[in-house]
Order: sequence, then C-alpha cells, then structure tokens
Amino acid sequence: MKLQRYDRAMVLDYQEDAAGYLTVQAAITRPGVFPYRRGDGGIQFEAKLPEDILSEAVVQSARAKPVTDEHPPEPVTLDNIQKYSRGMSHTDSRVDEDKIKVTLTVTDRALIEGVRSGKKREISIGFETDLIQEPGEYMGQRYDAKQTNIVINHIAIVARGRAGPQVAIRGDSAFEIDEEDINEGGQTMAKYTIDGKEFEVPSEVKSKLDALEARLDAANTKVGEYDKLQGRYDALEADLTTTKQQLEEAKKTALTEDKLDAAVAARVALLDGARKFLGDAFDFTGKSDRDVKVAVIQKVKGADFKADGKSDDYINAFYDASVERARTDGFSSTGANSVFTATVSTDAQDEIARLRAERLNIKNKEAN
Repeated sequence: MKLQRYDRAMVLDYQEDAAGYLTVQAAITRPGVFPYRRGDGGIQFEAKLPEDILSEAVVQSARAKPVTDEHPPEPVTLDNIQKYSRGMSHTDSRVDEDKIKVTLTVTDRALIEGVRSGKKREISIGFETDLIQEPGEYMGQRYDAKQTNIVINHIAIVARGRAGPQVAIRGDSAFEIDEEDINEGGQTMAKYTIDGKEFEVPSEVKSKLDALEARLDAANTKVGEYDKLQGRYDALEADLTTTKQQLEEAKKTALTEDKLDAAVAARVALLDGARKFLGDAFDFTGKSDRDVKVAVIQKVKGADFKADGKSDDYINAFYDASVERARTDGFSSTGANSVFTATVSTDAQDEIARLRAERLNIKNKEAN
C-alpha cells in the first residue's frame, strides 16, 4: 500500500519577473535517513536511498506539478487542481549535487506576499511511496524502513519549519529536511505562531488560519483606505459648509434692483442737498456718505466739530438735526438766506433717472 509523505526544505533566494510572478530554483529532496511521525505518535526513521530517490522516475515526477499554499488535505488531481494550485513546477528537474532540483513559478498573489514577508519560506514536497519495513544503515545512520517507488504529487510552500532560518528557499542552497507523515490515520502537523509562541496544528487548520489572517490583513488595509476617504470627505464637507455660509452672507449684502435704485436715489439726494451747504466748488469725489455729512455739519456748526470716534448713528442724527435747524433758521453757502428743502430737486430727479437708465442699459448688454 502506498503511503503519503511530506518532505520539507527551505528556500531563501527568489526572483520576480515583469508579470509579478515569483520564480524559485530549489532543491526539493535528497538521499538520507529522515524521521517521520507514525500514526500512533511515535517516530520512525525512514531511508531515501540514492537508487530510489534519485531515480529518473522520481526526477520526472517533479516536472509540471502543482505548487500549493500549504499541503492540501488530499492529493492534488485533475478534479481539484483549480482549487489547490497556486503555480507550477517547470520541466527542468534534474539531479544536482546529490539532490533533486527544480524551478518553481508561483502565480498566486497571496502566496507571493507570504514569501516576501517571510511567513512562507519553506518548500515541502507531497509524495506517495511504498514503504518496506526493512531496517538497515545508510551513511552511518540506522533506519527502520525504506521508501521505494516514490512519486511526487505536489510541491507546497509552507510556513517556517523546525529546521530554522539558516535553511530556507534559495537557488543553490544547502539542503535540509524536516519530515512528518499522514499515514494510517495520522495528520501532518504544522507550526502556527500566536503571540510569539509556536503551536502544532494540523496542516489544514493552519492553512485555514493563514487564509483568515490574510483576509484580516486585507480588511485592515481597507479600513485604512476608508479612514483616508472619510478624512477627505469631512474636509470637503467642511469646505462646502463654509462656502454655503459665505454665499448666504453675500446674499444678505447683495443689492437688489430696488435696493440699488433706493441707494442711488439716496446718494443723489444727499449730494444735491449737501451742495446747498457746501457749494459747487466742494469736491465730492471719493467721499463717503459719512464724509459728506460730516462736511455739512462742520459747515453749519463750525470747523471745530470733530467726528472722530462718533458712530454712524450719531453722525446721521447730528446731520439730520443740523439740516432741520438750517431749514428752520435759513442757510446759504453764498451768504444769502435760501431755505433748504428736503424735497429732491428736478435736477436731482433727472440725475437719478439717468443713472438708472445707464444701469439698465449695462444689464441688457450683458444679457445679450
């Protein structure tokens, strides 16, 4: 009866091509005596003798085989290769320095990231073998049984094993192996690290945990992206609120046609009335309504009147009182007693009409 076995070696060196695929040249097995765990938990030493492990049949069986992320719970076949395959071995398998070497190409992003990050650096072959219970000795090491008729089923890239970081994925590496079995009801045990402490778990459990960890990493990345987008959204929303407030303030201060008409009429009336006090020689250019009113007050009350520090309401009230008093008492900028009237003169009315017509003419041109 053929038994299923897993041999492990680690890889250090790898390279990526322009498409982003990961390519590794690795030694995947060699002759020697290696410990395997039996189904009852005990350890059995099994030999891979050169005439068996380095045979042309084994070399051929390493070619065009699926590369997997951890060992699947079953042999890889045509029916499940789409489920388990994360790449393929090349057809350049050969015997080199007493080892079988082959090139692997990984095409799965998650597994590539695992190798880059150092989480996945060990190569482990899954194979079937006939086991002959025949004790012996090879290179000074005793063994309990030997493996024959070896056929490689798949080549897995798994997490770091007990061999340590000094033996890992590399193109022309020194080869080290660490084996565990899943024969006669036993399970392949893998190492899983939690809070810095390693635990042995079935390989399929570890595969599931690694997948969940990858999903968690992806979720955390999405959370970070969401936070960035939320920050940008909040900033834009704040800008929008500020813009709306500024628009409302602008609407409040904007002059409607009626308000503009009233403002023009009030200005013309002010200038027409002020001219009676200040005379035609007074230069109104650049003077605000307040400036004009202060000039009138000073003309009526005397130049010693000081407007500094006085509010607009104060100036307006003082101006109105001064004009009313001048109307009552009589005032003339030329010395004659001509009574001031608040009624807008015919000339002022004509000026208001002219300014309004000019404004309407400008608006009609802009509309056309």
